[in-house]
Amino acid sequence: MKSNFSYGDCTEEQLWRHVAGHLEASGFPVVLVGGAVVSVYSRGAYRSGDLDFVQEGLYAEPLDGCLAELGFARRGRHFVHPDCKHLFVEFVAGPLGIGDDLDITPTTEVEDGHTLRILSPTDCVRDRLASYIHFKARDCLDQAALVASAQPVNWDIIEAWCLHESTNGAAVLRELRKLVRRLDADAGP
Repeated sequence: MKSNFSYGDCTEEQLWRHVAGHLEASGFPVVLVGGAVVSVYSRGAYRSGDLDFVQEGLYAEPLDGCLAELGFARRGRHFVHPDCKHLFVEFVAGPLGIGDDLDITPTTEVEDGHTLRILSPTDCVRDRLASYIHFKARDCLDQAALVASAQPVNWDIIEAWCLHESTNGAAVLRELRKLVRRLDADAGP
């Protein structure tokens, strides 16, 4: 791990790579989910303020000691670092899923010999839409549009999921496509 990591000005993506790499090296594979994934895929156009991880595996062990090695301390359900005032780490309950879909395969990449896991762009869009559909979180619809505009996504999977997840799925999909068209038009050629 990088011994000179700059916690004071790191982005969500930088902190994800640093923390997830350390956890992986210590035998705790995790998947990045939630708003920090939007930050990664929107190249920082969206800032989440936290990193949500789901532990892989059937049994989740406490990670306090492993995160303490990086300087993090538990504060309630969050892990905070004294030099990282703008971001904190949280572990959300598994299993890894999006709405009713529990058959999620994260995107992986290898960095410094460690496998890092993150929701795919398509699954990130579905995850944000799940919050919009089930919790009426309008900002999550905007986040889904940011990702769908910035990254290649599988619209067939998103459409099938929307129609299965909600009786209002067709309207949600239309709204999402409208927002993506607007973002694409604003970005220009």
